[in-house]
Amino acid sequence: MSDLKLITCRVLKGLAVLLVCLGLANTAQSQTSKPNTAWPKQAVRIVVTFTPGGAPDMLARVLAESWQQSLGVPVLVEYRPGYGGNIGADLVAKSEPDGYTLLIGTVGIHAINGALYDKMSFHPINDFTPISFLASTPNVLVVNKKLGVTNLHELIELAKAKPNELTFGSSGVGTSLHMSGELFKEMTGVQIRHIPYKGRAQSLPDLISGRISMLFDNLSSSLPLIKAGEVQALAVTTLKRSPAAPEIPTMAEQGLPGFEATSWFSLMAPANLPPSVQKRLNALTRQTLNQPDVRNKLLASGLDPAPGSPQELSKLIQAETNKWGRVIYKSGAKLEQ
Repeated sequence: MSDLKLITCRVLKGLAVLLVCLGLANTAQSQTSKPNTAWPKQAVRIVVTFTPGGAPDMLARVLAESWQQSLGVPVLVEYRPGYGGNIGADLVAKSEPDGYTLLIGTVGIHAINGALYDKMSFHPINDFTPISFLASTPNVLVVNKKLGVTNLHELIELAKAKPNELTFGSSGVGTSLHMSGELFKEMTGVQIRHIPYKGRAQSLPDLISGRISMLFDNLSSSLPLIKAGEVQALAVTTLKRSPAAPEIPTMAEQGLPGFEATSWFSLMAPANLPPSVQKRLNALTRQTLNQPDVRNKLLASGLDPAPGSPQELSKLIQAETNKWGRVIYKSGAKLEQ
């Protein structure tokens, strides 16, 4: 090979190596400058639509504690009570669908309020991305001990003898607790007045003091007071007795067959959440609630954890919407927000 050809080959090989190196450098620079979009990169907040101390708060704190350890970012619980959960739900519905603002959904928010309120500032189904069912709990009818009744039959007789004199409280208009009272009125024909509260923190002291006659509450919230003898439990609102309090009879056992009103809770995000974030949140929820210590803690409190798929949650919401829509229609109840 001539000297000229040899020099030419060496130059061409050198240029090829240089081009390859430049290409690798550009690729590395491009990968370095490309933003990391992995979730999460900042604090996550879980919005609870009732005051602290109830079942939604308990579930939010369980998730927050577990996630904070596994994700390495702060997970905050934020309280936005009012209007049967509508205030907090509206906040989440109008937040960015990025996985950093989540909601402890309730049967009231997603299956009752749409039929109960004349106008809603958000759509209970379309404005949310379902993540997972969390847990359910029976509602329980508890009365002031000075009322002098020990079973449902005695309460019904007293209410009929004193129309509109007895009052029942709930943790808010449109909640399953409120609807439990409306269903009770419809099935028994009694006339009792509804006293709504922002949450159990206000209603239970009023029940104990006698300012209200009775209260429909989540069993998980009232159980400590029932066991302490501060209130009298008359019935749970599920078709079967609760394993957490098997001594409390059902409504059906005491002459109201078919009476069923269960409080349930879910994890929701704003509509249009990226599927990858939805999948990650669902996996985190399942992992947390299936831990034996977490599960046992919730069961002992009257909550039955049962995380599932987003599709299963969507079907439940639709079925519950149809059920409570019929109850509200029959009762004629309508509210303005």
